[in-house]
Amino acid sequence: MNFQQLVLASHNAGKLKELQAMLGQSVQLRSIGEFSQVEPEETGLSFVENAILKARNAARISGLPALADDSGLAVDFLGGAPGIYSARYADGKGDAANNAKLLEALKDVPEDQRGAQFVCVLALVRHADDPLPILCEGLWQGRILFEASGEHGFGYDPLFWVPERNCSSADLAPLDKNQLSHRARAMALLRQRLGLA
Repeated sequence: MNFQQLVLASHNAGKLKELQAMLGQSVQLRSIGEFSQVEPEETGLSFVENAILKARNAARISGLPALADDSGLAVDFLGGAPGIYSARYADGKGDAANNAKLLEALKDVPEDQRGAQFVCVLALVRHADDPLPILCEGLWQGRILFEASGEHGFGYDPLFWVPERNCSSADLAPLDKNQLSHRARAMALLRQRLGLA
């Protein structure tokens, strides 16, 4: 499959930059923000459902093939929460509030029960009614720290301990994170599917 342009179903500039860097220069990633400021309601009950929903919406609005990423943090002790509600965990009050709520939820939980994984599902549709979306999933295993650490990244990065690097996700240089993360793992699969790998 040959795509020269894809519209990314996200208004998040950090995500656009990160995914463009992973995708490479052969495909131009454009923000849905160029076409509409309206966010679709994420009514799915899984990362897969929400990624497809967002991709179809972006393709419908832009008339271009669309890529959507639905990602979040699944904490074992919390039964997979915040999961698909990761970005809205603290009622849409932003990253700092989400992190504070997570630390509060885990405040008496010992280190060996703080396992978590970042999850990313990428959905690519050729058009809004594509019956065969391409789906790629990436998981990044780690655990939740007792306090924030690091200056990089966004979201839950300051609380996510990366065992293979002995630091938090927010301590990683962006280039390093882009090779290890859940999004990087899903994107590596997508690049293979698109013949870019």
